[in-house]
This record gives sequence, C-alpha cells and structure tokens, in this order.
Amino acid sequence: MASSSSSAPSMEDQKQEEEHQVLAPLPMASISLSPLLTLFSPKPSSLSPFSSIKLPSQLSSVALHLSSPSRPSKPLSSSSSISHTTLRSPLPILPRRSSDPSHPVAARRCSIVWFRCDLRVHDNDALTSASNDSLSILPVYLFDPRDYGKSTSGFDRTGPYRAAFLRDSVADLRRSLQSRGSDLVVRVGRPETVLPELARAVGADAVYAHREVSRDEVRAEEKVEKAMQDEGVEVKYFWGSTLYHHDDLPFELDQMPLNFGGFKERVHGLSVRKTIEALDQIKGLPARGDVEPGEIPSLTELGLNPPPVVAQDGKPVNATLVGGETEALQKLKKFAAECRAQPKKGGADTTQDSVYGANFSCKISPWLAMGCLSPRSMFDELKKSASRTISMASMPKNGTDTDDTGMNWLMFELLWRDFFRFITKKYSSNKRKLEPSSPDTACTGALA
Repeated sequence: MASSSSSAPSMEDQKQEEEHQVLAPLPMASISLSPLLTLFSPKPSSLSPFSSIKLPSQLSSVALHLSSPSRPSKPLSSSSSISHTTLRSPLPILPRRSSDPSHPVAARRCSIVWFRCDLRVHDNDALTSASNDSLSILPVYLFDPRDYGKSTSGFDRTGPYRAAFLRDSVADLRRSLQSRGSDLVVRVGRPETVLPELARAVGADAVYAHREVSRDEVRAEEKVEKAMQDEGVEVKYFWGSTLYHHDDLPFELDQMPLNFGGFKERVHGLSVRKTIEALDQIKGLPARGDVEPGEIPSLTELGLNPPPVVAQDGKPVNATLVGGETEALQKLKKFAAECRAQPKKGGADTTQDSVYGANFSCKISPWLAMGCLSPRSMFDELKKSASRTISMASMPKNGTDTDDTGMNWLMFELLWRDFFRFITKKYSSNKRKLEPSSPDTACTGALA
C-alpha cells in the first residue's frame, strides 16, 4: 500500500510535466481586431487552450506579436516595413486630376498652346487657361505648307507681303513670351503631324487652341483632334476672334439670320465680354524632351520671293506695315486719340466728316486678321478714349449716328466683321452645304 501511495504522486507529477512540455513550444498568440490581420492569423483549433480566452475592449487597438520561447519577444517598431496601418491602406491614394480645370488638383503636367490666328498675349483665353492649368506649357506656331505655294487657280495662297507681315507677328510674339519667362517653338509642318510628335517628346496631356471659321481651318482642327485622340491627349478649343462670343449669341449658329440686318437686330443690346488681361509671368517650357525653339523660316524657305521694292511703274513700293502685337497696340492708341481729338459731325462749321479722307479707316484690319489684336481689346480701348460710352446698344438701327466722332462707326464695322465670321463658321462644316437659294449667304460667305 505504501508503494502504491508513493507511486501515485510521481505519476501525477509526470503527467503535469508532460502537459507543461506540450504547452511550452506553443507560441504566444498575436491578436488584433483589424480585419486584415485576421487573414494572416491561424484559426484557433477547438482543442487549443486559447480558444476560450477573451480580450478586454481596452486591447482593441493593441497589435500583439508572435514570439518563440527561444527568442525574446519584441514589439514591431514604427520603422518596420509591416504594420497594421500599412495593411489597412496598402498604397497611398494620390489625388487624381479632375477634368474641370478649376478644380484645385487639376494641374496638368504639361500643355501645348497651339497659336494660330491669335498671335498675342493679351486677351488670349487659350494661353491664359493653359498657363493657369499646367505646371509647364509649350507654345507652338506652325507654318503649314498647305498655306503656301500655288492654288488650283494659279495664285499664291499666301503672298510675299502677307508672309512678311506674318513673320513679323510671330517674331513679336516670341519676344513677348520670352519677356514673360517662356518661349515660342516654331516649326514648318502639318499640325496633325507635328503636334503629336511634340506631345510625345514633352509628355503633354492637353493641347489648347482657338477655333477658326474657314473650311480648311476646320478640317485641320478635326485632323488634330483625331491625331491627339490616338495619343490620348485632350484638345481644348476656345473662341476669341469676334467681338461677341458665340456662346452669348441669342440663337444657335444653325439658326443664324442669313443677312446682316437680321443679325444686327438679333444681337442688338448684347453685352461684350471683358477683356482678359495679359499675364505678367507665363509658365516655363517643360524640362522633358529638350525641345529647341527653332528658327522662323525665311520667305525663300516658304517658297516665296522677297516682295519687290519697286512697282511696275517704277515707283518705290511703300510697304511699311510691321506685324506684331506691339505695333497693333500702338496703332490702336493712336487711332483712339485721333478720333477723340476730331470735332463731332454735324456742326455748322464742320463739313469734313471724320470717317472720310485719310482717316476714313482705322487701318488696323491686318493686325485683327492675324490676331495681333482682339476685337474686344479694341472695344475696350475705344471706350477708355471716348467721352461717352460706346456700345452697339446705343447705335441707331440704321447704323449711323449724327453725333459721334467716328468711333461708333468703327463698332458698326466690327459688327459686320462678326457677321462674316459667324456666317462662314455656320457653313464651314462638312455636314452643312450652301443653299443655292440664299444669295445673301453666298455673297457674305465669299467675302469672309
């Protein structure tokens, strides 16, 4: 009996020692309430001694760790590459650029500004918007070979005088951009070919440009849009070649009146949008691509002979027109001052009309055609110089005024110019054909 009683404790001790050996290798469990960590934690077996353990709520934010008896346990440091915070958000979420340029995170990496008949920095919506929306911009002007050479009728598509005026305007635009921290890239080539190449070189994600109205210009826009769509580059077009913005017209362009009288009556009293001030500083060129600005081609390189200095009758040719925004603004201020200084029409001692003789015209149309000057800036300058407000709303319906200095007459001419451009835009699309029964439209379309 004594031996049996003495053997009982030893068997109990041996059993406890075996249980201790079974429990000893078990690691300490790491438990976190994060749902992601539970994916990496082994499911406890129903036979596990830890299956009935309940953690208090105070430990819900504590991430325990696995440990082994052979190694001392260490909590995960903040510098560890694995943490519960990282597992909850595996990758940082970066803000995506909104399609709305006014969005605070809408900054584009790089945008191309495609200059066309808008060779100016003032009142240039495309240039201003691109500079405000982008980290860098690439201003570009292209001499399209299709605009030069002979037409099917045998005439020069662009004559030497116009080409020389255009070269002056491009050179002046380059100087204006350089003075504002940018530059102008000049190339000879088709827009649908050159622009995608430049976009790939600098990594541009958008092209900013003004729309034009003629058939060939509209076709060029369509080709550029198609080429840029293939490159995944957005094309944003703006409107800035008329006194009135086409979005402000009280009718759809398809419903535009076919004669000037009807057009003038419909836009009577319409307000003119404010002029966009020129930026003091413009975003610089992109660092990527290392694009060279390039040289402005000469007349010979454009396939033209220099303009003659002597006419056929032996008299010298007075070709003193200098292209460019700088020259245009100076001429506008001079014309406004001259109009203000001239006496009003209709007085007893005034037989000379201010719109007759050498001053019958402002002589600014070449700069308007090249976009060196915008109609809206012209309107604003005349308002500053006039003794009273000049507006189409104050003009009689017959287009004349017996008590002005010729300035309202100039506004009348700007309205005619708007009519020509809008009616040309109406029929420049391939989807629209000119009706043979509309003689007014056919005439104005040809004049535009």
